[in-house]
Amino acid sequence: MTSPRAEFTPHMEHYTFVLEDQPYLGYFQYGNEKTPVYTTDRHGFRVTPGPGGLRATVGDDRPDVPVRVLAGSSAVFGVGATGDAATIGARLWNAHAPRLPWLNIAGQSHNSAQELLLFTLFQHELPPVEDIVLLSGVNNLVLSRLPEEKQGRHGAFFDCGPAPDVVPPPDQRVAHATELTIRHLGGWKRLADALGARLVFALQPLAPWVREEPLPREQLLFEELDEVSNFRRFHNDISTMAVGRAYADRLAAGCARLDVPFLDLNVALAEAAGPKDWLFIDRVHCTDLGYDLVARQLADRLDLV
Repeated sequence: MTSPRAEFTPHMEHYTFVLEDQPYLGYFQYGNEKTPVYTTDRHGFRVTPGPGGLRATVGDDRPDVPVRVLAGSSAVFGVGATGDAATIGARLWNAHAPRLPWLNIAGQSHNSAQELLLFTLFQHELPPVEDIVLLSGVNNLVLSRLPEEKQGRHGAFFDCGPAPDVVPPPDQRVAHATELTIRHLGGWKRLADALGARLVFALQPLAPWVREEPLPREQLLFEELDEVSNFRRFHNDISTMAVGRAYADRLAAGCARLDVPFLDLNVALAEAAGPKDWLFIDRVHCTDLGYDLVARQLADRLDLV
C-alpha cells in the first residue's frame, strides 16, 4: 500500500537533509546542487527565481540593484516546496512584494545563533539591503527540550546529543527560547541599523498553532512521520494553541523593546486560509499553497511592496 507521504508528497524524497560539515555554522547545504526540486548557488544558498527569467542568489548572479533578505531556517529554505519558484522568497519577488529581488539566506536545522552567524559570515557578498525579514522562532523552542549542559551560553543545536526522556515544562521552554531569540535579534538589529536596512521579525508557523485540528490529509502525513520521529513524544507539550500564543506574546514584547515590527504568522495564516486549504506537509514545513499564503501575509501585514 502506498504511504501518504509517497502518495501526496513524492517530491519530498529529493529533500534528503544531507548537509555539509561547515566550520562555525556546523552544517549547511552543499554548493552547486541541482535536484528536481531545489537549486543552490556556489555557497549552498537556495536560488530565488524571479520575473522574466531573472535569478537572485547570495553567491552567484542577481540583478544589479538593492535587495531584500529573507532569513531563517528550513522553512525559509523552502523544504516542502515543489520547486524553487514555490518558496516564500520567490513568491514575494514574483507576486506579493516584487519591487526588489529577494535573497534566500537560510540554513536547514539552524537555531537563532546559527541564523545570525550565517548572515554575518556572508554579509560581505551582499549589495545594499533595504529590508531584512527574519522568519524564525520554532527551532529555538524545539531545542529547548535539551538539558542545561547542552544549552551552553548560546543555545543548543540539532544533533548535539541524544534526546532526553524528561523535558522541561512548557513555560520554562517558552521563557528560554524567547530569551535566546530576542538576544540574537538584538544582533540582527545592530547589523540592520548599520546597513541602513529595515528589520522585521515573523514567528514561523507551526501546524498546531495555526489549526487545532489538521485536515485529514495533513493528519495522515503527521501520523506517518510520527512513526519514525520523536516529534510527538518530545514536543506534544508545546504543540498547543495556548503555548503558541504565549510564545508569540513574549516574542512580541521583546521585539517592541528593540523597536522591531513583529508578526505572528500563525494567527495571520489561520485568518487567511480557507477551511479546506492544505497548508502543511509536516508540522513545520508548508505546501506550495501554504508558502504562498505566508508570502502574501508578510507582504500585506508588514507593508512590503
